[in-house]
Amino acid sequence: MPDPAARDAAEEASAFSHPAVAPDASAPYGEHPDQVVDFYAPRDGTRQAPLVVALHGGAWRAPYDRQHLTPFVDYLARRGFAVANVEYRRGSDIPRQGGTAPVAGRWPETFDDVAAAMDALPELAAAVLPQADPRRIVLTGHSAGGHLALWAASRHCLPQDAPWRLPAPPTLRGVVALAPIAHFARSVELDVCGGAVTQLLGGEAESEARYPYADPAALLPTGIATTLVQGRADIVVPADVAEAYADAAAKAGETVGVTLLEDVGHFPLIDPAADACAVVAEELAQLAW
Repeated sequence: MPDPAARDAAEEASAFSHPAVAPDASAPYGEHPDQVVDFYAPRDGTRQAPLVVALHGGAWRAPYDRQHLTPFVDYLARRGFAVANVEYRRGSDIPRQGGTAPVAGRWPETFDDVAAAMDALPELAAAVLPQADPRRIVLTGHSAGGHLALWAASRHCLPQDAPWRLPAPPTLRGVVALAPIAHFARSVELDVCGGAVTQLLGGEAESEARYPYADPAALLPTGIATTLVQGRADIVVPADVAEAYADAAAKAGETVGVTLLEDVGHFPLIDPAADACAVVAEELAQLAW
């Protein structure tokens, strides 16, 4: 049996080995440099294609931006999708005192940005990517981006005083979340990404009060078709996290699909060279077409 850490390192190296792919168009949704969306047209010339909105991962930490997701985004464009690759504000480059990793996320800016980007997307896409069909929008995201995709689809379930709350469900065909940080309590128990969840919420003193505003597992049922795609061999965001979210959904009266891939870790889900990436594209197609 291969060493899990060695497998993970090899899979990460493969996923990050592809050169970044430039977008066909970009548009800001705010004034901050990170408040931007890159758009990719379907490569097959389709005049009206489903729009996949992609949110990158990286534990909500500054060193990981949308560029590492562009080979995956281009792969989807080559499969006939229109794609929007969303950037958002992430944590500081500088670790907290006594820490070793950059801080994960900003409160509330990370959530401000995702909400603002989603609200602006129909108009932005109409202006710069007319091939995108606004009636067929599917959300996807990897790892921390999977969390943000699930959260964006559940804004109508937020507490009444949440600034990001929507009065009705967003107009989506569904969500395909890839190895998402989907259940905060289980992620904290497993110390996913070195305490990233607690950092995202502003620290231990603030986290408990902020769970109802940020944890997808607390925002169920959504009434929106949702599938999680997860590698069984994932040691970055273990499958236990996806299963905890699916269990929470079931307790709330909602069925969430979970596609578990054997002998697959964290990164093949966004690696165009990996078979797992084709599985992701198929899951998106089932919702979009």
